[in-house]
Amino acid sequence: MKQAFKPVADNDSKIIILGTMPGEKSLELQQYYGNRGNHFWKIIFEVLGESFSADYAERINLLHKYKIALWDVLKYCEREGSLDSNIKNEVPNDFEAFYAMHPQIKHVFFSSKNAAAYYDRYVGRRDGIIYDVLPSPSGANASMRFQEKLVVWREKILPLVDSSGKKSLNP
Repeated sequence: MKQAFKPVADNDSKIIILGTMPGEKSLELQQYYGNRGNHFWKIIFEVLGESFSADYAERINLLHKYKIALWDVLKYCEREGSLDSNIKNEVPNDFEAFYAMHPQIKHVFFSSKNAAAYYDRYVGRRDGIIYDVLPSPSGANASMRFQEKLVVWREKILPLVDSSGKKSLNP
């Protein structure tokens, strides 16, 4: 069984971006979105108007600065390779406990349609939270070019943060 990472979240997080399950390269590196072919970090830095960094600690600090949490819908699964279509015997993360610890999370973004589908199957949507699906940043998502993905991510995420890294939303 493959095991996902703990959430990147703190008491200030207002947004969470949920993936499905870390891919092989991410698991090997023990880093969210560790595969260079995945555009997640490049998109996040561009959306937030920050200079790109390959340093993982700086990437995590960026998320904290902008009050963005990061996690995966699944805690465990069996999977050959990194494709979501190969996931079997999946077990979801404990979102009941997560939301109890982070009641300030008011926006959930899924980084793929598959993440949203697994969430809907195992967790379900909650009142008081706004949900949205972003185009997958995966290099395997060849249906959209990078610039097209960036436009959508920017339109949906940027209005929720201000330029100082503080949330523009009230809790």
